[in-house]
Amino acid sequence: MSNKIKKINLIHSFIFFFFANIFCFSMFKFNLIIPSILCFLLILIVGVSHGSLDHLKGIKLLKLFNIKSTYIFYITYIIISAVVVVTWILLPSITLIVFLIIASYHFGKEDTHFLINNRSYLTQLLYFFKGFLIILAPLTFHFQETISIFKLLLIDNEVFYLSLDFIEKNNIIQKGIVISFLSSVILLLKNFEKKKFLIFFDYFSILTLNLYLTPLIAFTIYFCFLHSIRHSISLAIDLDPDSVVNGFRLFVKKALPLTILTAVFSFIALYLLSYSNNLDGAILKIIFIGLASLTFPHILLEYFLEKNEK
Repeated sequence: MSNKIKKINLIHSFIFFFFANIFCFSMFKFNLIIPSILCFLLILIVGVSHGSLDHLKGIKLLKLFNIKSTYIFYITYIIISAVVVVTWILLPSITLIVFLIIASYHFGKEDTHFLINNRSYLTQLLYFFKGFLIILAPLTFHFQETISIFKLLLIDNEVFYLSLDFIEKNNIIQKGIVISFLSSVILLLKNFEKKKFLIFFDYFSILTLNLYLTPLIAFTIYFCFLHSIRHSISLAIDLDPDSVVNGFRLFVKKALPLTILTAVFSFIALYLLSYSNNLDGAILKIIFIGLASLTFPHILLEYFLEKNEK
């Protein structure tokens, strides 16, 4: 990763850290409430857009395999997304667990890999434990509310909830938080650089968000303004290494079509789900099941592209 990306992401971590603390203080001090629909819109506009250049990456991957038809990418991407949704409906508990594991690794890697040159299996494992904080933090500070979200996501497996109760009563979640912290320490110490201290700005920002905010709001702020913007910065620099501002203009222009298309499908789904759910329940289903359906093909694309570019 270039020094430019490292420098920009360092500044971004500082800004996000102060933003998260000021935002949480304001929410707590003035007892403010952010409606679910606003979280929904933020994720559609800011969050989803960071994956809206997947079609360009897909075309790049097809070229590596000497495949000329771009329709193959779009069809494959849509099929994988549809399979995830169907699998979630049929096997919600298993799909949720797999999604949480993959999402943890994805969050840990995407938020950190620009600082790390090492690609060993240990580093990949450390990415997972670092990203696992996104899952553990809401369970630590808002256990029952997080359980309510799982139930809205069609999770009705009694064994699943008994396992979570056992985990809570034996302080396993808190131990996981400690392991996540230790993974960040190891990532810091490997090929130590002062810039790597931003790992802890991100770590404490996530804890602060989940301490003061509901799970949905905390996740929205993290996903949109830390994870997605950081990924978008790297995409903007890839589009124009000489000008970040122009890179962002190009990024917005190229990301707009798929972002709009995703928003259209999301509002159609919201309309259909509103018949059998209240608005908040319908929004939660679309956000998390929808993100799962987009995350799986997104991560597979990143994996195959990275593997074949080597």
